Amino acid sequence: MLEAVLLMIPLIVSLCYHEMNCVNAFSITIILAAAVGFAMSMLMKPRNKVIYAKEGFIIVTFAWIFLSILGCLPFIIAGEIPDFFDAFFETVSGLTTTGASILRDVEAMSRGLLFWRSFTHWLGGMGVLVLIMAILPSDSGRAIHIMRAEMAGPVVGKIVPKIKDTAKILYIIYFVLTLIEFVLLCIGQMPIFDSAVHALGTAGTGGFGIKADSIGSYSPFLQWVITLFMVLFGVNFNLFYLLLLRKFKPVFTNRELWFYLGMMLAAAGVITYSIYPIYNNFSDSLRHSCFQVASIVSTTGYSTVDFNLWPDLAKGVIFILMFLGGCAGSTAGGLKISRVIIMLKSIIRDIRHLLHPRSVETVKFEGKTLEPAVMNSVTTYFALYIVLIGTTFFILCFEPSFDLQSNLTASISCCNNVGPGFGLVGPMEGYGGYSWFSKFILTFAMLFGRLEIYPILLSLYPRTWTKK
Repeated sequence: MLEAVLLMIPLIVSLCYHEMNCVNAFSITIILAAAVGFAMSMLMKPRNKVIYAKEGFIIVTFAWIFLSILGCLPFIIAGEIPDFFDAFFETVSGLTTTGASILRDVEAMSRGLLFWRSFTHWLGGMGVLVLIMAILPSDSGRAIHIMRAEMAGPVVGKIVPKIKDTAKILYIIYFVLTLIEFVLLCIGQMPIFDSAVHALGTAGTGGFGIKADSIGSYSPFLQWVITLFMVLFGVNFNLFYLLLLRKFKPVFTNRELWFYLGMMLAAAGVITYSIYPIYNNFSDSLRHSCFQVASIVSTTGYSTVDFNLWPDLAKGVIFILMFLGGCAGSTAGGLKISRVIIMLKSIIRDIRHLLHPRSVETVKFEGKTLEPAVMNSVTTYFALYIVLIGTTFFILCFEPSFDLQSNLTASISCCNNVGPGFGLVGPMEGYGGYSWFSKFILTFAMLFGRLEIYPILLSLYPRTWTKK
């Protein structure tokens, strides 16, 4: 029912541009979504409405799948993406904020559907169910399980005592940052429609472009604005809340934040050095390198140039950045900086333990001692993460038209919700050449990556469905 309401926004955009074909497509989808939602709310009334961890995982998994199926209908009904698997891939890519696209001529699409593509980024960035918790009264005392299943990071907690208030605060910060970027893009003389879709795409760290060259044809000022906000949306949103409360010390001593910023500066420096001979201009080299580093680390996926043509050193740095992602509690995808830090500290602890077998040393993160359960969950998640990428890559290797580089980076990119890869899935290419089966596999790889594996994995586990 919420999706029916949200679909009214691109419907209004279509009306403004007199795109009656899209108006009809959105109208049919809205009626269908509202009817199905109303019927389900009337027919399905469980006796126990308390949401435990198991229910939280299952709700999030099937809500996202169902939202994606409904969300792809406007593309099919309008006839602009008539194939179901293509439309489903595009919608899941939007909601998971991946930005991988099957479209070859994106500029030929109607404005209403282009807006809907980018709007799915904004909805999926913070989480659709988190939005529901923010705007609707909750009768469950354990809605935190939904937030933990939908939001990214090894540990998700409340920033204020009530989970509803936490959801509201997060979405207010999210909306205000999006609005500020929109205004700055308009000041930089980007058209209003373009400013809106790029602000939505940057906020959700999605990266669906509306031009064939993504951001390449816009001015350097606009590229720097988008670079800045890609960096900001990769930061833990709890830190923005602390800044509003004027609690500056925990923000400026946050190790994850400094690791995140330091890693990007180092990567941008190496890439600038590597690509300088191509542009023979320090300003252009720095701008392109900073933009691409921010785009890949935040998993936004926008591009100003085709980095497929860059030297191997620059491409090697980008390849490594595809794995890392942004901070926990941000809209970015990837492995997350917090997990990387925890794993590095765990390795150091194990090395010290080998030197001093009788020593007992704990691992601390942000000044707090980590529980063994958190350490184990990070290790297990990393193992599942590698298995997910390896399995996706193995299945793609059956594709006759795609080389090893393309299949590997497509797997990594979709599992980490990055978007572009190398080779035939580079920033100026697309995923349209894959078979329907490979697109289906990549679609679920994006869902696994966005929901961080466990919700979907537990939903497929038979014991989850037993009453005991």
